[in-house]
Amino acid sequence: MRVVKKAEERRNEILDAADELFGQKGFDGTSTNDLLEKVGIARGTLYHHFKSKEDIMDALIDRYAARLLEGAREIAADKSIPVVERITRVVMALNLSGGSSQEIMEHIHKPQNALMHQKIQKIIINGVPPILTEIIREGITEGLFHTPFPYECMEMVVIYATTVFDDDVVAMTSEERLSRMVAFISNVERLLGAESGTLMDTLKMFGGEGGSHE
Repeated sequence: MRVVKKAEERRNEILDAADELFGQKGFDGTSTNDLLEKVGIARGTLYHHFKSKEDIMDALIDRYAARLLEGAREIAADKSIPVVERITRVVMALNLSGGSSQEIMEHIHKPQNALMHQKIQKIIINGVPPILTEIIREGITEGLFHTPFPYECMEMVVIYATTVFDDDVVAMTSEERLSRMVAFISNVERLLGAESGTLMDTLKMFGGEGGSHE
């Protein structure tokens, strides 16, 4: 007897299989036959839900972005975490690395996939500043920050971080990256009207050196 599944359930099943296969074999190394065999469906069923393998990757990007933003929102809402640490944790929660997510990032950074790269950047640039803004407002209430433009500051921060710290946009040595991060954090402090050094310890969470940098 043929198993009939709801469209959303079948769609997620295909995405789960693609997620696993892309992580194991890479996007280019995974064929539609691999997907059909993994899920146990006919080709027509696959194409009923997705037009192509690229369409599946596009849907995976949407799913990852939704999960990342939800994770960031959960961290932002946890009032037990100090404001500065929460800002850093939100930024770190947006880091796609390891397993199939690493394959996704490598895939969207290929020149032929510029539209996918643009799509995930658009999701981050639109979705992250509102999350960070709520934390900044708490910091303003606590007297840590002094700015009339919390949202605009976070928008500037996210746009800079997602472009300059993207290896495909700006190639940097590890020393240059550390220098950029120190300058970035120092300027974020100025943007937010924070006392110098307030955010510098966040460097430790990114594997850099915290403390004073003159």
